[in-house]
Amino acid sequence: MTVKFSKIPHQAEAFFGAIETAAASLGLDISKDQIEQILRYLDGLLLWGKAYNLTAITDPNEALIKHIFDCMAIVPHLPFADQSGIRLLDIGTGAGLPSVILAILRPDWHIDALDSNQKKIRFIRQIASDLKLGNITPIAARIEHHQTEAAQAYQVITSRAFASLNDFVGLAAPCLASDGVLYAMKGKTPTADEIEALPAWQTEVRVLNVPKLNEDRCVVYLNKSALN
Repeated sequence: MTVKFSKIPHQAEAFFGAIETAAASLGLDISKDQIEQILRYLDGLLLWGKAYNLTAITDPNEALIKHIFDCMAIVPHLPFADQSGIRLLDIGTGAGLPSVILAILRPDWHIDALDSNQKKIRFIRQIASDLKLGNITPIAARIEHHQTEAAQAYQVITSRAFASLNDFVGLAAPCLASDGVLYAMKGKTPTADEIEALPAWQTEVRVLNVPKLNEDRCVVYLNKSALN
């Protein structure tokens, strides 16, 4: 690689191989250019992490697993994975997790990265420019104020930020297309009470196997079609 890294100069080659291996274990097709983009994003995340309050993780290997691999692991499970031109909104995207990783791995989708923190949105805007990611739009706003016209509704809305499924559904549903899917990234599997609190929604929970991560991870699909 000809890229110069600020925070991972000694790990870059090993991380390249680790990302390649992780992608293979997840069944993801990934190019060398995409791996390089992910490494440059990780380097930027670690470089500006403290100044922009992007992440509490400072160890590069830990960040690779808990941020990069964690976000890569959701890609094979995304709704509409076999379609191009999907519009996805990531609520509370923070430093761009998973929005930037999704933009890299799904260049045929358009990703809106929403967060109320101006510093984090500036970071995403800069990193998207550096990586020439033309399919991601950083938006500095709260979800309550993010109004969406019906024609511009999102087919997929993701979030890694909500502790409460009920809060996620309540805030995200107005922006969802009629055939859209809410997609919540969670640690432990939601309780039966949490699922039962959303009786109008079709719900499916899938356990995620994140490469090298020895922690519980799952995704929760919530389909609005049951309301019709």
